[in-house]
Amino acid sequence: MPPLSPVSPASVVAALRAAGCVFAEDEARLILAAARTPDEVAAMVGRRVEGLPLELVVGHAEFRGLRIAVEPGVFVPRRRTEFLVEQALAHAPRASVVVDLCCGSGAVGAALAAALGQVELHAADIDPAATRCARRNVAAFGGHVHTGDLFAALPDELRGRVDILAANVPYVPSGEVGLLPAEAREHEPLVALDGGADGLDILREVAAGARDWLAPGGCLLVETSERQLPSAVEAFRSAGLETRSAYSEELYANVLIGVVPAGSVRS
Repeated sequence: MPPLSPVSPASVVAALRAAGCVFAEDEARLILAAARTPDEVAAMVGRRVEGLPLELVVGHAEFRGLRIAVEPGVFVPRRRTEFLVEQALAHAPRASVVVDLCCGSGAVGAALAAALGQVELHAADIDPAATRCARRNVAAFGGHVHTGDLFAALPDELRGRVDILAANVPYVPSGEVGLLPAEAREHEPLVALDGGADGLDILREVAAGARDWLAPGGCLLVETSERQLPSAVEAFRSAGLETRSAYSEELYANVLIGVVPAGSVRS
C-alpha cells in the first residue's frame, strides 16, 4: 500500500474502504486513536489492508467496557461472548471464586472480576501465548494465570470451591475450520478454534470434569452453536449438571449453563 500522505481521517477511511472494510469509519477512528505518529498510522493501515484483524492492528479489543490487550497468535474475544458473562453474573451475582478456562486473552475472567469486585480469579489455557497475554489483562484484578491442559492447569486447592467456571471452549467442527473467515482462519491459533469431529470434544471433557471443581450451586458456562445444543445438553446432563440454555438474538449467541445441585456431594 502506498504511504498515506498527508495522513487524515478521510485518507484512512478511503484506504480501508478500498480494501473492503465494511466499517471503515469506525476502524479509522480506532487506528487514529491508537497510533502515535503518521508513520504508525500508515503502518497500521497497511497491516489492516493486508488482512490482519483490526484488534491485532491496534493491540486491543473492547469487551464489556474493558480494553483487553491482544497479541498475534491469541484468540480475539468476540462481542457475543459478553452474553456468557451476563449469564454468569445473573446466576452467581455474589460469586467469590471464578475460573476462566480456555481463557485466551483472559477477557471473560477480567470482565467477571470487574463486575463482581473482590474475587479470587484464576485463568488457564494450554497455549503459552494466550496465558502470557492473559496475565496482562487480569493483573489489575489480582488474577492468577496457569498454563496447561484444561483442569490439569489448575491448583488442586480449587477443587469444590469454584462458583463460576466459564469455559469458552473451541467448538468449530474440524471439517468446518476451513470455512471460517480469513481473519480467524489465518491469524488465530487452531487450538482455540477446532473442537474435533463434531465440535464438542473439549466441551465434553470440561463437562465431565466440572463437578470436581464446582462448589455446590456453582455453574459451568460454555458457548455453543444452535445445531450443537442438543448434544451439548446431553453432555452436561450426563455429567450430573442441572442444565439450561440461554439465547441472545441480538448477539446471535447460545450459552449453556450447568449447575451443581445445592447440597450435592463431590464424587
